[in-house]
Amino acid sequence: MPDLKSNPTLSNYQNYISEMIIERGFTENSILQNSLMLGEEVGELFKAIRKAEKMWIDSNSDIHNIEEEMADVFIYLCTLANQYNIDLEKAFRNKEEINKKRIWNNK
Repeated sequence: MPDLKSNPTLSNYQNYISEMIIERGFTENSILQNSLMLGEEVGELFKAIRKAEKMWIDSNSDIHNIEEEMADVFIYLCTLANQYNIDLEKAFRNKEEINKKRIWNNK
């Protein structure tokens, strides 16, 4: 079983998830399959948020909590980043440099 150290970096999470994928036997999942799974997890997150906000949800739906669904979204995001050999921390920092130069109209 892979080990995630205390106070992990984003890179540590990506490495952990890469090892987890191997251990659990999901190495054959394609980018398309993982993309669709990410979409499903985002949908489950939205459903959990609707439930938390007391919005209507189908009473037959299996609804989990927001924390679990956010974790699932994060796992699939890291999985896709790994499949594309993207360092998420570097990507975040690069994108933030672009965003800092933008003019934001929040009104």
